[in-house]
Amino acid sequence: MIVITGANGQLGRAVVENLLARVPAADLGVSVRDQDKARTLQERGVRVRRGDFTDPQSLAHAFEGASQVLIVSADTTGEAAVNAHRTAVQAAKTAGVRRVLYSSHMGVNPSSPFAPMPDHAATETALRDSGLAFTSLRNGFYASTTLMLLRGALQTGELAAPEDGPVSWTTHADLAEAAAIVLATEGRFEGPTPPLTGSEALDLADVAAIASDLTGRPIKRVTTTDEQYQATLVSHGVPESQAAMLVGLFVASRRGEFAEVDPTLATLLGRPPTLLRDFLKATIATT
Repeated sequence: MIVITGANGQLGRAVVENLLARVPAADLGVSVRDQDKARTLQERGVRVRRGDFTDPQSLAHAFEGASQVLIVSADTTGEAAVNAHRTAVQAAKTAGVRRVLYSSHMGVNPSSPFAPMPDHAATETALRDSGLAFTSLRNGFYASTTLMLLRGALQTGELAAPEDGPVSWTTHADLAEAAAIVLATEGRFEGPTPPLTGSEALDLADVAAIASDLTGRPIKRVTTTDEQYQATLVSHGVPESQAAMLVGLFVASRRGEFAEVDPTLATLLGRPPTLLRDFLKATIATT
């Protein structure tokens, strides 16, 4: 059995949907905090059990009988995230799981200024130390982040943010399909994968130009200081810690931490990854 954690989230649910096209529903299980939200999966024959990263016993039950478990990274950062992932890895080992997969990141780096990256690095260390066979899916930077960055720009005509660098934006849909392919062909990758990225690296000036073209309205890229950007976020109600984390994203990107483009994702999918332009064309009208 293959068990997916976080199956009520965007990535986890998409992985399940892709797996349902590849393996029988009876061979799939999900570990979710809210079982009611996964009721439709249960109706389709998927095993649904409660699993919470803060409750090791629940994870032991959710992982029971699994040969592979995909740990989708927690929606938090810092020690809370790392502890959650370590708990899940230990629960998988206790349950006798053969292989653990983890949704890591292409920018994994213990010294990165973008907070989630050291968390991913620490989790990969925990996986190595566990003695389990594992595959760390080093996912490209989610293209959906550009929608957040463009939200105000679509109204004001200015994409104001700190100096940045190129990013190989990658869609949830492509990454979910790739994860399902790797799960369905166990052992295809040992340890960390190469970066699973889109086919081009674009900075925010490129993003603004694409948005301008798609909307028919001029959107200007305006560069602010890190301090100005953080202060603006806080003035709009963003918690100080979250604002600081977002500034770290720009610092890391201008260091080139998310710029690598690699063909592995295209090879896995058997087609070119979705271009950011096509992603924005399909989604920008809903922002």
